[in-house]
Amino acid sequence: MNIIRFLSLAAVAATLLFAAPHHAFAQGREMNIGDQPGYVPESEEIDPEYRRTAVLYRTTEAPGTIIINTSERFLYLIQGNGRALRYGIGVGREGFQWQGLQKITRKQEWPDWTPPPEMIARQPYLPRFMAGGPGNPMGARALYLGATVYRIHGTNQPQTIGSAISSGCFRLVNADVSDLYERVPVGTKVIIRQRPEI
Repeated sequence: MNIIRFLSLAAVAATLLFAAPHHAFAQGREMNIGDQPGYVPESEEIDPEYRRTAVLYRTTEAPGTIIINTSERFLYLIQGNGRALRYGIGVGREGFQWQGLQKITRKQEWPDWTPPPEMIARQPYLPRFMAGGPGNPMGARALYLGATVYRIHGTNQPQTIGSAISSGCFRLVNADVSDLYERVPVGTKVIIRQRPEI
């Protein structure tokens, strides 16, 4: 009986001993993922309406052009032949929506965030600088629009997609902004509209 109890305890101890490295490995793997600044797991869901998808889109703009429609809360990357890739976005809140023609002048992976002076004047509690990484409101990628303070960027708050909440920037979930980042070069034409093209 004592031998059986001893063997049982030995088996439990061995299980714990061999389980520990696996657990440590799993934690290590999670830590490696977490080391990617701005990483958001793919499992974080957004409203199905705002998921990236291919759509029919009639326009005279050339393939590769980005069209942002703030009232619809969508960004379209024109593919040609009457098609586009559509991304759900968050847009500027009331008083911070705008329209115009810009170009992407710079691209940045895991961007730092330096709130512009006008934003700090409105919200003095904001940090003066935040390095790229988890919790950074710029998310995984940023595409800078002309000489403005505005960007197309990621977000660590996927629940804000489809909302009017920003100070004028356009936000996408990190997976989508990373996808867009790979598809468009510096110099890409960006059209920001308040209403759909007629």
